[in-house]
Amino acid sequence: MTKKTVHVAVYDTLADWEVGAATAHIANPSFQREPGTFEVVTVGLTTDPITTIGRMRITPDLAIADLEPADSVMLILPGAELWEGDDLNAFAHKARQFVEAGVPVAGVCGATFGLAKEGLLDDRAHTSNAAEYLVYSGYSGAEHYVDEAAVTDREVITADAMSPFEFAREVLARLDVYEPHILEAWYKVFAQKDPAGYAVLAEYEASQAA
Repeated sequence: MTKKTVHVAVYDTLADWEVGAATAHIANPSFQREPGTFEVVTVGLTTDPITTIGRMRITPDLAIADLEPADSVMLILPGAELWEGDDLNAFAHKARQFVEAGVPVAGVCGATFGLAKEGLLDDRAHTSNAAEYLVYSGYSGAEHYVDEAAVTDREVITADAMSPFEFAREVLARLDVYEPHILEAWYKVFAQKDPAGYAVLAEYEASQAA
């Protein structure tokens, strides 16, 4: 089976909680439509270790200069304290390359600021931590801002910092990781603590094992 690679950007002050639900369930084959299809690969500005906001040390698998859209099925951009400056411009530029190649990009929290600066939200429905936050990017897409936890418009997914499971749901849906009713059950279990989802997941897991 040919692996589909999801690339996750990593950099200093990365907000650990924002992408964990997405990456964990992309990598975990349980309940997946085609178990074992996906792999997660980390991308840094260089291959030097970075330190997340939670003081976790991560050594990137590759440098951004070596990342090509053709080698990926999605680029995930976590939030970080560095997005308001120029330190992560290389990731914003790479996001444009991905979008222009038809490969989706998912940005959360501060990463939405970077996507806005790059002009990728000027004509797309999108969200962020607050509409006012993105205004400071100087972008021209304020009229397309949506006050929702997570939004998908064509190749771009955006989300606020407080909604890791809503962000993950959009990512998993775009990648078609789960069948629709399994994704719904997954969200009920992990985001809503709804026990009704457990029965659906258990039944599906049993059918896969049969």
